[in-house]
Amino acid sequence: MIQSVNIDEFLSLAKQHTVLDVRSPGEYAHAHIRDAYNVPLFSDEERKMVGTAYKQQSREDAIKIGLDYYGPKMRQIVEQAETIIAETKFQIPNSKPQTPKTVLLHCWRGGMRSQAIAWLLDLYGFRVYVLKGGYKAYRNRILAQFELTCPLHIVGGYSGSGKTQVLHRLKASGYATIDLEAIAQHKGSAFGALGHAQPTQEMFENLLGQELHDTAAMHPGKAIWIEDESRRIGQVNLPDAFWNTLLSAPVYFLDVPFEERLGFITAEYKSGKKPDLVNGIMRIQKRLGGLNTKNAINYLLEDNYTECFRILLHYYDKYYSIGLYDRKKIDEHLHSIPCSTVNATTNSAQLIAKQQTNEHTHTGN
Repeated sequence: MIQSVNIDEFLSLAKQHTVLDVRSPGEYAHAHIRDAYNVPLFSDEERKMVGTAYKQQSREDAIKIGLDYYGPKMRQIVEQAETIIAETKFQIPNSKPQTPKTVLLHCWRGGMRSQAIAWLLDLYGFRVYVLKGGYKAYRNRILAQFELTCPLHIVGGYSGSGKTQVLHRLKASGYATIDLEAIAQHKGSAFGALGHAQPTQEMFENLLGQELHDTAAMHPGKAIWIEDESRRIGQVNLPDAFWNTLLSAPVYFLDVPFEERLGFITAEYKSGKKPDLVNGIMRIQKRLGGLNTKNAINYLLEDNYTECFRILLHYYDKYYSIGLYDRKKIDEHLHSIPCSTVNATTNSAQLIAKQQTNEHTHTGN
């Protein structure tokens, strides 16, 4: 059985069933629906050939060329779909094996590619749901998500304050959180990409939009805690609408002493490869200054990580302060929390106490 569904139905079904993206490998690699598997009807070159025939010859010629590519792949596509579904383990309470097997699939606009594979899998015995409007409908849904008003609270603090650890502690305690650095695969500084490949801008937006939707749905009406970040995280940017929401969100600033932060950040980055750390320093040399750059690298080469990161931490403190106030985090939006050390358990408790006090004050309770 083949059934076409809208994007909301599709995403709801995707919580229980496997999603197959039948676009070309290149399209999928650029960006895709979170947790979708690529089962391409055409390779990148085949897609190009079919598209060229469609534009320069006729629709009929393009279909015939497509069938030449599709025919020999039919068994492979069926077996690939079977393997993916068999390996996909969904933890659904009280669920039972389904007969026939169910699969969700989409192409770019819900056209011939998804219809062709839907026909094949239906013929084989699958229950198939096809996304109306294809991946394009999903992208529109993601972009619309950023336009929705959502209460946000920001975990702020200078570098080395343990903001990420506090965010993780909040999540473990049942609060709504979104880890922007985890989604971006980058820590936000010149050293943030060590050992990580970032998603494309479009994929970053997909992941963030889906996480925002899911988190809001799990915690209706509750504020979502997010770590303070600049608009650009490595090579990706926060979407305009989401950034504008962040600008008006309250910041709970973890005020941790410099030496405590220095010890924390030195321990965090000390295990990094020296060539990568040197490259990170060189990326900020214009703003760091020639003498500071030279001294930081020399300290690093001498294994004096503490003095190296002392220089870097002063630099990041300066630019974080500028960014904080450039973004108009005026007094009523900025709540400072004195913290004696970098301790996620203690500091998250102080942060929540401060936030609850503010809420009681504003509501007059």
